[in-house]
Amino acid sequence: MQYFLYSLYAVLLGILSFITGEIVTFIMLGFILIALQNILHTLKELLEVHKQKQE
Repeated sequence: MQYFLYSLYAVLLGILSFITGEIVTFIMLGFILIALQNILHTLKELLEVHKQKQE
């Protein structure tokens, strides 16, 4: 469900950016969000490894 809402927000922002002419800004924000998601995923993996070592 969470990914559906993120997709819906992205589509709405994409339509809005197309109407206002801010296509490049939308694309750059997309790249930034992808990078942040990758960082979050990596940090979660590191946390799991750290927790397993402490047990």
